[in-house]
Amino acid sequence: MSDPPSILIVEDEPLIAMMLEDFIEGLGYKVVATCESVGDALEKVEQGGFDLAILDVHLHGETIWPVAGALRARNVPFVLATGGHVDDPPAEFESVAVLEKPYTIERVESVIGATLASA
Repeated sequence: MSDPPSILIVEDEPLIAMMLEDFIEGLGYKVVATCESVGDALEKVEQGGFDLAILDVHLHGETIWPVAGALRARNVPFVLATGGHVDDPPAEFESVAVLEKPYTIERVESVIGATLASA
């Protein structure tokens, strides 16, 4: 039996991150880490060891685009998470799947499944 796909969560709100982690693990995936800042996320991307990342678009006033670029350079699929009321992503990330808040387990399951299937 193979290991379940592993996921990196990048989210600056601890309660939202914990709920997302619960959903992901409940769906049978493994959460490798949760990062609260762009700097932490870039370190995790450099280390690797995960199959997919879920990126909150805004982290403590910083945008996630440097992390998205680093993931794209390493061919690691990712999903953009947003609560709405944000600027459109840069053109290079317009085709990336979006997970809208508030999260539901159904939305999380759908976006993870589709993103992993197309990777």
